[in-house]
Amino acid sequence: MFDEIHEECGVFGAYRVDNAASITYYGLHSLQHRGQEASGIAVSDGENITLQKGKGLTVDVFQKEKLDSMVGRLAVGHVRYSTAGGQENENIQPIVSKGHNGSLAIVHNGQIVNEKELRIELENEGAIFQGTSDSEIILHLIQKQKGTLKERVMKTANRIEGAFSFLVMNEDTIYAVRDRHGLRPLSYAKSKDGYVISSETCAFEVMGIYESVDLKPGEIVEFHKGIVKHEFYSTDTDHHMCAMEYIYFARPDSVVEGINVHAFRKATGSILAREDKDLKADIVIGVPDSSLSAAIGYAEEAGIPFETGLVKNRYVGRTFIQPTQAMRDRSVRLKLSPVSSVVKGKSIVMIDDSIVRGTTSRRIVQLLKDAGATQVHVRIASPVITSPCFYGVDTSTKDQLIGARMSVEELREYICADSLRFMTEEEMKEATHGVGLCLACFNGEYCTKLFSYQEELDK
Repeated sequence: MFDEIHEECGVFGAYRVDNAASITYYGLHSLQHRGQEASGIAVSDGENITLQKGKGLTVDVFQKEKLDSMVGRLAVGHVRYSTAGGQENENIQPIVSKGHNGSLAIVHNGQIVNEKELRIELENEGAIFQGTSDSEIILHLIQKQKGTLKERVMKTANRIEGAFSFLVMNEDTIYAVRDRHGLRPLSYAKSKDGYVISSETCAFEVMGIYESVDLKPGEIVEFHKGIVKHEFYSTDTDHHMCAMEYIYFARPDSVVEGINVHAFRKATGSILAREDKDLKADIVIGVPDSSLSAAIGYAEEAGIPFETGLVKNRYVGRTFIQPTQAMRDRSVRLKLSPVSSVVKGKSIVMIDDSIVRGTTSRRIVQLLKDAGATQVHVRIASPVITSPCFYGVDTSTKDQLIGARMSVEELREYICADSLRFMTEEEMKEATHGVGLCLACFNGEYCTKLFSYQEELDK
């Protein structure tokens, strides 16, 4: 709706769980923040795979009658935001294939950077694609390989490069796979006699499950005959968790690589405040929702009261279309409202998680000043975004990033803030206590070869 970074996709799986489709529905509902364009579930009864999917939120796609008709104890599900591939129905996941070896269903989170090269190779060998998503490439590669399904999945994981966490399900088995750089999170947890698998641990906690296991980079986990087997499909691994998972994408109650997301964000706010010892302000506010934890941390460290200065309207759709400037300005007021009685006559420290294209920050600062704020000091709980992401975030060119075109002072003037400061990379690393991060969007240092995407970067 604005110039914010859009969410990743989310995947969820249920293995040997009663009413697997319903459990997956609740899991996807917990992951809805990762994608609102489409939702889908595939369920296996041990002999056949049934698929239901459609555009819209999970609650809109799946009614009780649909879920009741999906009988089985194995399921995989997906919520989608289209970073690679368009919004066509063919790209909605899960994607299911039926062949002489049986049926397969796949769900995928991330983006494959060598997808163009692989697609051309597969088409030249006779593959026919129904859509344009990366997930279909993975499915074709699995079907092309020789050996057991596990061997085929492992060979496929070694062929694809980039960011991915994916689940593959046949009639009686689920395989969970994480990319060898650890760019995307994936975990599983015990659930009675079975297991549940998720992009984020918040989906487990809604089920009353608080212990989980992270897949390691380059790892494949097999759920088969009630047994869980771990194996590495690659030994050439490293740890580059996407920093934006901590900063923006993940829910505050999720644990990513052993770090609670709320605790990370609160720490970033505290670190920002330590560098602002001479700043005098009346209140601290956060831009809802992902910045609230950082604002609390800043307020506690600085000894300045934390207040609710902005209220979010949760019923404004993220696909709202604003063809004119007047409508775009109005859309900000539809989504965020200043609490005038809180901000009027006050000097404010406003905490936000990032600045992407700059227009939203400018409008929010103006909203606060229109409501009577005397000063608005903007603090950003991440470094300046200067480079596009090719691992599943919808910033594919530098033209979309105001931080690549302006200095911090120029940006401060553009958003009409009284002062502006970003975190440094070192400060952000401090908040993760040494967890390896992908910082490519801040420093342009990509952890993989970019293949055809290098041309976009060099434009």
